[in-house]
Order: sequence, then C-alpha cells, then structure tokens
Amino acid sequence: MSLGLLILGLFLFVMLVVVHEFGHFIAAKRNGVGIEEFGIFFPPKIWSRKTKNGWIFSINLLPLGGFVRLKGEHDADKRAGSFGAATLKTKVKIMLAGVGMNLLAAFILLTILAWVGLPQLVNNQYSIKSDVHSIKNETLVGSVENNSPATSMGLQKGDVLISITAKDGKTTKITSSSALPALTKSLAGQPIQLQFIHSKHLETKSATLLTEAVVAASDKSSAPKGYLGISPSQYDLQRYSWSAPIVAIGLIVQFTTLTFHGLGTAVASLFTGHTSKAAAQVTGPVGIFEILKGGTLLGYQFILMIIAVISLSLAIMNVLPIPALDGGKLFVTLISRALNKQISEKAENIIYGTGFAILLVLIILITIVDVNRT
Repeated sequence: MSLGLLILGLFLFVMLVVVHEFGHFIAAKRNGVGIEEFGIFFPPKIWSRKTKNGWIFSINLLPLGGFVRLKGEHDADKRAGSFGAATLKTKVKIMLAGVGMNLLAAFILLTILAWVGLPQLVNNQYSIKSDVHSIKNETLVGSVENNSPATSMGLQKGDVLISITAKDGKTTKITSSSALPALTKSLAGQPIQLQFIHSKHLETKSATLLTEAVVAASDKSSAPKGYLGISPSQYDLQRYSWSAPIVAIGLIVQFTTLTFHGLGTAVASLFTGHTSKAAAQVTGPVGIFEILKGGTLLGYQFILMIIAVISLSLAIMNVLPIPALDGGKLFVTLISRALNKQISEKAENIIYGTGFAILLVLIILITIVDVNRT
C-alpha cells in the first residue's frame, strides 16, 4: 500500500466537501445573501476563525459532510440580505450550487483520467471505440481463499498474475480474469508454477491445484473452493484524446443511471425484508477508507476514479428530496411556494432536525455494516 496515495485520496475526499460547500458560498455571495459560517464536517467544533469579512471558518469533528450557514436561513426571516428574504430563483440557485460544483468536479476528473488513463470499473463502460487506446491490461488477485494453493504460494490481494506453467513445461500467459477459471480447471490436480508480481517484485512459486473431485464436493458446501483458490479481477486502463470530454459526459450519465438503479434495489430490498442485499448497495466513511486503501495498490488513476465517482454520488444524493440535504430543503421550499404557505421557523427546525437525525442513524448503521465487511 502506498501511504502517499492513501493520504492523497483522503485529502481529495475532504476537498469534495469543500468544493460542494464552496458552491453554496459563492452562489450566496453573488446573490447578496450574507454568510455567517463556512464549516468543514459537522459540529462539535474543533477549530474556528473569524475572517476579516465577518464570517466564521470552522473545522468540526464529525466527518459527515460540511455546511454553509447563511444569514436568516429560515423562510420566515425577511431581513435584508437574509436567505429567507431572497427570491425563489435565488434560493434554488444557492441550494443547487453545491450539486453543480460536484458535477463539475466529477467532469474535470473524468476528463483528465480519459487523457492519462481511465480505469474500467463496470462492464460495458462507456467508451468511444474510434478513439480508445489500451495502455494497461492486468489480471489481479481479488481475494484469496484460506488453506488453498494460492495461500501456500503467498498470493495476496492486488498481486498481478502473469503466467502459469504446467508440469509438462507449457507456459500459458494469463490474459484476462474471465479466462483464468477455465485454465486452472484444465490443470486440475496438477503441480504448477505461477508467475506473479507482488509489491513490484516478479516472483515464481509452485503449488498443486485442487482436484475436480475436491472442487465439486465443495460446491455443495457453504464454502465452495476454486482450483487455485483466488477470486480474480480485471484492471484495464484506457486512454482517449479528442473524445475525453465526451467520454466524461457519457460516464456521468452511465454512473448516474447505475446509482439510481442501485438505490432502487436498496429501497426495494428494505421493503421486502432483504436487509443484507440493501446493505450491499451502500457504503459509508469506513467503506470509503477501505476502498481508497485497496485502491493504492492500483495507482493514482484508480484513486482519482473513485474520487470522481464519489463526487458524482454526492451530487446525486444532494438532489434527492432527503430533508437533511439540499434536495430536501429545495423540495420543502417548492412545496411551500406551490401551496402559497410560508413554513414557520419551528416547522423547519422539526423537518430538517428530524431528517438530520435519521441521516445520522443511517450513517451509523452503514458504518457498522462497513466494519463487519472489512
């Protein structure tokens, strides 16, 4: 694991919060709404400083996001320069500015990656076939089974598989994760030599693959085994030139569609009682840390790709009508205007306070799930 890449990933993750809140900050200032505080993360407060312009910059303890506290945030506040006194158009601009900044950040990161090397995260990932150039194609160790031939050879997650040499001396290059199962099956029960890269060092180790009888018997148990005893994964990097911005837009559309599909699956699973399936669709701060930690084995392109996807996810989540988030506030504002009825300060506090409490509980539950997954 590269500590430098992990630190970079965590720094960029925090910067996504800053970018989001900076969108609200700039939109408010440009539209004449006063700023009282710009906070990274949520209270309790760790450190704060009052700027010469009169607003407070703070760093807080709970890494659950960030906030910009505006002058007169309640709809009932009609003081000059307050959010409550602003026009509906201005309020919409301010509330959606964070979403816009996260979309912009995702677009910029994906465009840069398309130029320097774009990892493939999903099957049939959006591409411009006439402009794509493959720069890396590796088969990796995704996970290792206990007491397996892979364990005896010292294989670890993230190792790059190069080739397998059979007992007759025939060497077969490992060209893809999809081809590996058929290759190991053809050599079932035989001694083999495996060439792989571990921690940037080329190694060759020997072991005897499991027999077909052992693998077949394990299929009927709760712990099925593989001939080699690993779960392989594919890591491809593709580069584009003139089409990089188009690829970035295509990926934003594709990942947005996949995100909504995942959210739909999670919600449907909750209603049908399949909580484990719902939990598999989400992750929290601990899960993100684990993804970034594992991603350091793959290089800076993978780290930037994950940050781009997180930025896009933040944009999507903040546009949904969840009371504690921007989309929830926008939804409540639009409903009050449609009904031509002003919401009282007390009602707003109850709605947003309850929404935040529910969100906090969900984050705690997701964190517990993430810890159990690690």
